[in-house]
Amino acid sequence: MANVLFDHVSKSYAGGHIALTDLSFEIAQGEMAFLTGHSGAGKSTLLKLIMLMEKASQGQVLVDGVNLARVSQSNIPFHRRRIGVVFQNHQLLFDRSVFENVALPLRISGYTSRDLERRVRAALDKVGLLNKEKQNPIELSGGEQQRIGIARAVVNKPSLILADEPTGNLDPKLSAEIMNLFEQFNDVGVSVLIASHDLPLINRLPHRVIGLSEGRLAGERAANYEASGGPNNGQ
Repeated sequence: MANVLFDHVSKSYAGGHIALTDLSFEIAQGEMAFLTGHSGAGKSTLLKLIMLMEKASQGQVLVDGVNLARVSQSNIPFHRRRIGVVFQNHQLLFDRSVFENVALPLRISGYTSRDLERRVRAALDKVGLLNKEKQNPIELSGGEQQRIGIARAVVNKPSLILADEPTGNLDPKLSAEIMNLFEQFNDVGVSVLIASHDLPLINRLPHRVIGLSEGRLAGERAANYEASGGPNNGQ
């Protein structure tokens, strides 16, 4: 589980572009939440700040109480190992098998062959692709390729999953299946933050929604457990 806190965070770039302005919100340990907004609203920039691909210009971003502005360059890889990242375009290697794509983070981290094989197969089993481990990703469907990306994101057993438009190229049925996978990881305590513009899908799910507009917080919708037929949290 991971806790993420944005405390009056702004991000501007050389040339004057302001991507985020005075954002304050928190993702609690074990929470699943959505980040919505128009293209260019700042969703991807926000995720990059959590991953330390960018640093805030003002304010503080904290993950489990650690101020990311104080993380040294040499410790950034250790920070990122605690985070699983899922991209819209999968970012798979088509010259390697499904197994090797999922194994990549573990090889970088220096896992032994035995541990690596066990973890990769557990991750592939979780996303329903254990029988495809020897295939090349290019042979598989878009939905299956996204599942490979999810398996790769969770193979390190992260405490936080970030997803940037993970259903952007999928039809509604596959999109719902991918969201169900994220919910399964959330059910075992992993914190999940998903940037998405798929409002019809998001509105059917019971999780909190954080809206961005022009880099500013544009309102929130509290978790609505009635959306899944569960108890109403009174909000």
